[in-house]
Amino acid sequence: MQAIVKRAMLAMALSGIAFAASAQQSVSFVEPADGATVTSPFKVKFAVNGMDVKPAGDMSANTGHHHLFINAESMKSGEVIPVDEQHMHFGKGQTETEVKLPPGQYKLTMQFANGAHQSYGEGLSKTIHITVK
Repeated sequence: MQAIVKRAMLAMALSGIAFAASAQQSVSFVEPADGATVTSPFKVKFAVNGMDVKPAGDMSANTGHHHLFINAESMKSGEVIPVDEQHMHFGKGQTETEVKLPPGQYKLTMQFANGAHQSYGEGLSKTIHITVK
């Protein structure tokens, strides 16, 4: 009986560790700040916690690369990120870029994805709003 209780406690502890690790995975914009007014071109810097940045094609666990969506929503986990004007790919493992946009208001969404450009979902995305002068 004690062995069963010990195994159950160990399983709960390990589940908590796995949950804590996944809860620590996140992405953020280093710059620009949410609500910022910028002039074009402007620098965008990406950050990720709990994952490693690797180039496209690398399918190692807990790795991926950044994507920047212009006026587009985050993608569900497993969906392949399209290649078009609204979805910028940083498949070489870049963590910053320079973006040129005409004056206006924009929603920028950063999406982290695996080596096959499959989204990790909303938990590894971040959206900010900016104004370009």
